[in-house]
Amino acid sequence: MSGRGDRGDPQLLLVSGKGGVGKTSVSCAVALKEARAGRRVLLVSTDPAHNLGHAWGAPLGDEPRRVLRDAGHVDAVEIDPALTVQRHLRTVGETLRRMLPERMHAPAQQHLDLAREAPGTHESAVLERLAELVVGACHPSSAYDVVVVDTAPTGHTLRLMALPERLTSWTEALLANRDRSERFGAALRGLGAGEEHVDRDAELRRVLLRRRDRFAALHELLVDPARAGFWLVTTAERLPVAETQALHTQLRALGIPVRRLLVNRRSPADGAVLTARRAVEEQHLAVLREAVPGVPLTEVPLLPGDLTGETALAALAEHLGG
Repeated sequence: MSGRGDRGDPQLLLVSGKGGVGKTSVSCAVALKEARAGRRVLLVSTDPAHNLGHAWGAPLGDEPRRVLRDAGHVDAVEIDPALTVQRHLRTVGETLRRMLPERMHAPAQQHLDLAREAPGTHESAVLERLAELVVGACHPSSAYDVVVVDTAPTGHTLRLMALPERLTSWTEALLANRDRSERFGAALRGLGAGEEHVDRDAELRRVLLRRRDRFAALHELLVDPARAGFWLVTTAERLPVAETQALHTQLRALGIPVRRLLVNRRSPADGAVLTARRAVEEQHLAVLREAVPGVPLTEVPLLPGDLTGETALAALAEHLGG
C-alpha cells in the first residue's frame, strides 16, 4: 500500500468481509506495517462490536488515541454508535430549535426521541462520523498519510457504502425544493413578510449544503481507485468465500474498487487431517479465483496464539505482502 510519500495524497484502505474472518487483526497489522514504514496512520473501526482496543491492549473511544509510535505512528478510533447518534440528534435538535417557532419545539423533540430508535438512524449517524473522520484525514493538508477502516460485517458495510451517494442525491432534492421555496419566500417578502423566515431558510440551506458536501466528498473518495480501495478478508471455507464473491460484485456495482483478496488462517499441510482440510480449502479458493479474476490474492497461514499486541500483529504483518 502507498502512503503520501508515494502519491502526494493520503490513502484510504477499507478492510471488509464476513464476521469472524479476522478483519480487525488484518486492519491492525496493515496499520502497524504502514507506521513502521514511516507513515502516519489513522485506524478507524465502524464495527459495533469493536475489537481495536483489545488488539492494541488500550481503551479506545470516539476520538483518536495514539496506540503505536514507530518510524510513523498509529492513532485509533472506535466510532461509538450511541454517542454518535446522541451527538447527531443533539445537533439536529439545536438546528430545529433555531429554525422553528417556539410552539413547535416540543413536537420536534418528540419526533427526535422517536427517531433515536428508528431504522436507519444508526447507519446515518455512523456514516456522518465516518465521513467527518475520513474526509478530514484524507485531505492533502491533514496530519495523516494513510487511513485504514476496520468495517462492520458485510451486510452492514454494504448499506454504509451505498449511503453517501443516496444521501447526496436526497440532499440535492431537498436543496432544489428549498430553492423553489426561497423564490416563493422572496415574493412574500415583497409583500411585507418578516426576516425571521429568511434567516431560518438560510440556516437550513447552510446545514444541507455542509451535509451534501461531506457525503459527496466521501463518495468521490470511495470510487477513486488511485486513492481508495477495499481489501476483502475471507477464510478458505464455503460460506465466507460465497459472501466474499457477493461483496465483490456489490462493491463493483457501487463503483468502489477492490484492491486485494486476503485469505486468512490457511491450514498447514501437516498430518492427515490438516492435509485433507487444506485440499478442501484449495477447492474453495479455486472457486474464489475464478469468480473474482484480476484481483491479487494473498494467503496468510494459521498463526499461533492470540493476535493481540504489537509483537503478534507484527508477525501477521509479515504475511500481508506489499
